[in-house]
Formats: sequence, C-alpha cells, structure tokens
Amino acid sequence: MLQVQNLTFGYHRKAALLQDFSMDLKPGHVTGLLGRNGAGKTTLIYLMAGLLTPDHGQVALDGVNVRDRKPITLSDIYLVPEEFEFPAISINRYVEVNAPFYPNFNREAMAQYLALFELDGNLRLDALSMGQKKKAHLSFALAAGTRVLLLDEPTNGLDIPGKIQFRKAIAQSMTDERSILISTHQVRDVDAIIDHVTIIEHSKLLLDRGVDEIERHLAFVDGYDPSLALAVVPTPGGSRMVTVNTDGRATQIDMELLFAATLEHPDMVAQAFAS
Repeated sequence: MLQVQNLTFGYHRKAALLQDFSMDLKPGHVTGLLGRNGAGKTTLIYLMAGLLTPDHGQVALDGVNVRDRKPITLSDIYLVPEEFEFPAISINRYVEVNAPFYPNFNREAMAQYLALFELDGNLRLDALSMGQKKKAHLSFALAAGTRVLLLDEPTNGLDIPGKIQFRKAIAQSMTDERSILISTHQVRDVDAIIDHVTIIEHSKLLLDRGVDEIERHLAFVDGYDPSLALAVVPTPGGSRMVTVNTDGRATQIDMELLFAATLEHPDMVAQAFAS
C-alpha cells in the first residue's frame, strides 16, 4: 500500500533527520507512531503526504511516488496536521468546496461524524473553539474516504468526552482497505484503537509489530523484579513492569511501558520477538 523506501531527509544539509529510513503502511490497520520529541514523526507524516521532498528515496502509494502530486494519489491520502487554519465559512460550505477533490467522499458519513461530535453543519468554522475545529476537521477527514489517513496529535485540544468520541469515530471508519496512522504523545488516548505499533528513534525502526504479536512476546505485570524488568513505572499501588513473556499468556499492553522499554533496551526487546 504505502511504502517508505530508503528515505533520507533533513532541513539542513549537514543534519539528516531521517537517514535511509524504510517502513510500510498496510491496509486494514490503525498504526500508532511513537517516538521522542524531535524523532521526526511529524516530518515523516508530511513526507508520506507528499508535502515535503526527500533528499533521497521516496514514498509510494501503490508504486506511485506521492511527491509527483498526481490527482489519483492526492485523492487517496488525507492529512490532519496538529495545527491548521480554517477559512471563515460554514462547515457545510467547506464540504461543498473541498469534497469534490475526494471521489469517495461520503456526505452521509460526514453527517454521522458531525452528529457524533455534536456539531452542526451550519456552524462557522472561524467561530469554533480549538476542540470543535479539530472535531470538524476529523469529521471531514474520515468522510473523505481516502485509503490512507494520517493524523498528527489528533487528540490535542479534545476534552475527555471528545476523546471518547474520537475513538468511536476511528472504530466506525475502519475498513479492510483503509490504513490509519496516528502520531501521538498521548498514548493512553489511542491505546484501545491501535492494532499496530511503530516506534522510531534516530532514523531507526525500533519496533514495528502488531498488538497481538506484542502481547505474545512481552508481558505487562504488576510488581518490580530488576532481573526481569525491561522497563518499570510507579503506580499508586507500587510498580508495573514489562518483561519477556515466558508463559505465553497475553496481558494488556501498557503503551507507555512498551515505549520506555523499546527506547531503553531496544536489543532486548528485539530479542524477545526473535525467541
């Protein structure tokens, strides 16, 4: 589907943010993209959307370079950036102007997402709060019907009910043909909806695994044993740690622990999947 092939990119010639980086987005999955600040997550998403030109390598959708900006490609990728500006028009007018660029745009779905987010199509975009603007943009993005949907920090600006609505909207929008990539620091906002985890660090793909596979190879348990723990976090009742799964029983993934373990002990985490 979407392939990142040997990508090198830097905003300055002497400092490449991404170096010979490769990864794939496959259909039918919601992927969580995790990494430290400055790891290049937002840059990677903009490269995937064809909005930046790599120094080397390419991003291709079904073999077509996204930087060629061909209509067949642009109409099948949608990006919701962390920050954006809307024109001073109503939501309905925005749909009238922009929906024609997306052949699979579904107006009935748009109405359903607006209802889920408790928005009225007659509202003016310039009069909305930050959270409402994010909901309006997400509604349009999900209704656009693109096979690739790229979301950069989508829950920023959303209150607790809004985050619940967001998770429902993502779940409702998924199909076997669509791939959704969510880049976020708010991992607890999305851990219930992602089924694939990608962690990047210094141009390296440290982890790129499905949730089921992670549960088979790693265990997330209460307590702390320094001889077993790959990472540990304090909890109100003591501690919680991630270890190699030795008994085959699946435990619920703690995304923060998984992220910490992968950064602190990448070789040990990789070895857990090799066993």
